[in-house]
Amino acid sequence: MDSRPIGVFDSGLGGLSVIKELNRVLPNENIVYFGDTGRVPYGTRSADTIVKYAKEDERFLLSHSVKLIIAACGTVSSVAAHTADSLPVPFIEVVTPAAKAAVRSTKSGKIGVLGTSATVSSNSYKKKMLEIRPDLEVTQVACPLFVQLVEAGWIDRNDEVTVATAKRYLQPLVEADVDTVILGCTHFPAIKGIIADIMGDSVTLINSGTEAALTAADYLKKNDLLGEGGQRRYFVSDRPESFSATAGILLGDEISQVETVSLEDFGGK
Repeated sequence: MDSRPIGVFDSGLGGLSVIKELNRVLPNENIVYFGDTGRVPYGTRSADTIVKYAKEDERFLLSHSVKLIIAACGTVSSVAAHTADSLPVPFIEVVTPAAKAAVRSTKSGKIGVLGTSATVSSNSYKKKMLEIRPDLEVTQVACPLFVQLVEAGWIDRNDEVTVATAKRYLQPLVEADVDTVILGCTHFPAIKGIIADIMGDSVTLINSGTEAALTAADYLKKNDLLGEGGQRRYFVSDRPESFSATAGILLGDEISQVETVSLEDFGGK
């Protein structure tokens, strides 16, 4: 039994989709969440900047004595996962679990990846899947506007702007006739309905947050690190006006209390 909290961080609020899955598979765990809402999005930043931000986010979580850190961010997982090498606690990223799930899912061998610009440029999902199955056909599409749309709360299934944006982004995947699509950013499950409507019922959508949560649950069980308490603490670096509404939709529940913190003590400016 280890009741230290699980630490989860993301560039913004998208990582709350991971918390939603953790609530389902590990309801008794204590969790500390940090969303770097003051510097979102990470996906358009340089690799050096993403690494810097990831280290600061990790130091903040370590100050809360976490027993495990989950990078609930496809960009960090793709570009800065090596920051885990110096961590004193286990680290789970979202790329590997989702890549494995996609390879298990596909029947045609044609897989699509939706991610931020940094994630797609890194080829992280593609590389990981090709390591498992070299004959795959992988089509990647950078969808930078999705993050802003989700953070702004424009996630209604019939939102004209988001639907039009999604149709344009998803066209290469439709043309490639993929049968599996990885939602390679934890913001993207918020518009899963829109993506599903465009791709059709025959296409399986892989939620990277779900796969990361299942991986965390498996790790804690195998290493006798399961805890109890079920407490949740939420921190952000800046509280946007739409926080409550967006957080509620991503998490599937209201957040009664959120704390705003500065990262200056952890190297941030």
